Amino acid sequence: MSERKPMRRALISVYDKTGVIELGKLLQSTGVEILSTGSTAKTLQGAGITVTEVSTYTGFPEIMGGRVKTLHPRIHSGILADQNNPEHLRAIEELDILPFDLVVINLYPFQATIASGADFSECIEQIDIGGPSMLRGAAKNYGSVAVICHPNQYGQLSQAIVDGGFSDLERRALALEVFRTTAEYDLSIATWLGENRQTLPTWFGRIWNQQNPLRYGENPHQKATLYADSAASSGLVASKQLHGKEMSFNNYTDADAAWRAAHDHSAPCVAIIKHANPCGIAIGSSIAKAHRKAHECDPISAFGGVVAANREVDAEMAQALSQIFTEVLIAPSFSKEGLAILMGKPSIRILECATSEITPFELRLVSGGALLQDTDLINADGDDPKNWKQVSGPAVSAEILQDLHFAWRSVRAVKSNAILLAKDGASIGIGMGQVNRVDSAQLAVSRGGDRVQSCVGASDAFFPFADGLEILIKAGVCAIVQPGGSVRDEEVIAVAQKANIPMFFTSVRHFSHA
Repeated sequence: MSERKPMRRALISVYDKTGVIELGKLLQSTGVEILSTGSTAKTLQGAGITVTEVSTYTGFPEIMGGRVKTLHPRIHSGILADQNNPEHLRAIEELDILPFDLVVINLYPFQATIASGADFSECIEQIDIGGPSMLRGAAKNYGSVAVICHPNQYGQLSQAIVDGGFSDLERRALALEVFRTTAEYDLSIATWLGENRQTLPTWFGRIWNQQNPLRYGENPHQKATLYADSAASSGLVASKQLHGKEMSFNNYTDADAAWRAAHDHSAPCVAIIKHANPCGIAIGSSIAKAHRKAHECDPISAFGGVVAANREVDAEMAQALSQIFTEVLIAPSFSKEGLAILMGKPSIRILECATSEITPFELRLVSGGALLQDTDLINADGDDPKNWKQVSGPAVSAEILQDLHFAWRSVRAVKSNAILLAKDGASIGIGMGQVNRVDSAQLAVSRGGDRVQSCVGASDAFFPFADGLEILIKAGVCAIVQPGGSVRDEEVIAVAQKANIPMFFTSVRHFSHA
């Protein structure tokens, strides 16, 4: 390890005063001279710590409500002076400028302020100018200056004081953390100022912080790590794991798909996902009934699946689920009895996710760039049956229309080409991921078996030919909902009309290609 550099003079200016008094006492006890600003100086002085105020040192008062206090050559020269460069040392000596060995600064809480819903003027005032400037200057000059930008680094600083200073490698690591912190800070400001939820941005950026490495990716030879979006405070990554083995890459992707599918419905709903596709979605008068109906759709595929519930998991659902090998269960909460039952299964991963917030945009990386799109949400006008257009067949009962609505909301979660058959608020056969809609229709009918008779069907995109529809009609499907919009719509309508099958056009498509 390289030679440690002792600390003789420190500049301290912090918004978050956590631990700053203890730090000031430690610095004073070891003979470190302290310069400080405004409220930080008052906090330290109030604890009996000797401090030179920056305004006294610079001979220039704090003005504009504190907007200008550290933006002064005597401060920045002391931060930026390379103490290994004789020319720099001569320059500051001639001007009677003191070099700093330690800079301790944390920034105004801009991200927390915008997250609180504060008005524009208040958010503007929380854009720190002097803080990032001093942090970046100290980080650039890490060869001479140690820089601390978070209170959680004070323990490391205390140990360095005991050890006689930071080493060159340690100062470099501190500098890296500064540039990460200020980059995130600037990005949050740029994103906020340019935010317009009505349009896709001309520029966008995100910072993801590593949460933990995963055992591997989709396959054992692929490395993988979980990252958290620094701008998000909720979602799957922020969920609390209550039980079970570490989550895998595939566990996360399936859990995300299941969580979204369950929250496409307002009634108690359970979605069971396997390999990114549903093998059962159902609603019920209780979460336990919804789970039973979802599992009955495809019990074979549900083995080893990922289950999401949009209500608290109670003892009844937990007891049923405990009899089935399940990789992951995610829900907003768990009853005490239900959790006790589930924790008797050592292999199941139990996640508590309190919110169903969905990001407004979806990002997909492609070679050399990225694709950004609005998230496909179940809230468009075409998702409401009152806006559908019936194009064939007789009027339908309220029960049939309710099942059509359920099927339409559920088919969004299925990879295209997607056909979902449903009855009594439950999927009974799902065809997905095929290269043509005929194969998807055949797969859905095959999985539905005898239950297909008098069920309803939903197609995520239009039928390009009548052949897929004919398969559903022949199997006994009694009503169909689809977007419409094919150049052969009239042919498809004619087949439905001939069979006296009610068919509805939504005018909205929920095609999921990835």
